[in-house]
Amino acid sequence: MTDAAQDYIDDMARKRGYVLDYHKVMAKHDFPVLQAANGLVGAAYLDQRTLDRKTKELIFIVSLTVMRASKGHIQSHIRVALDLGVSAQEILEAIEIALPEAGIVAFQTGFDAWREVVGADGIEPNVEVHEGGSGAGS
Repeated sequence: MTDAAQDYIDDMARKRGYVLDYHKVMAKHDFPVLQAANGLVGAAYLDQRTLDRKTKELIFIVSLTVMRASKGHIQSHIRVALDLGVSAQEILEAIEIALPEAGIVAFQTGFDAWREVVGADGIEPNVEVHEGGSGAGS
């Protein structure tokens, strides 16, 4: 790995507040493609334009939820949003936007990611019930 690739991945971490596994591997194995992909992300997401970073994080969280991205990917954006001052309730409300258009299964992906990051728990029934696993039920 080159010093340039290491510097680049460190800079990505500083600007984004996270790096994903594929960023790390691409930095080592196909640095030019990582730079090209990151350029698009910079223009659409990181560069300050009309939308502020908090709004962009909420949009990212919802779009990743709808796309059923990995829990870890969604959680990285939830953590950044929290770091930026977005409340746990605001993030939940954003994730709930997935319900009418993408359905309960997509919503559960984002909800489970949110629940784990913020440590949310629920109310247990006082009657005997079959467990439905983690996430929300329909």
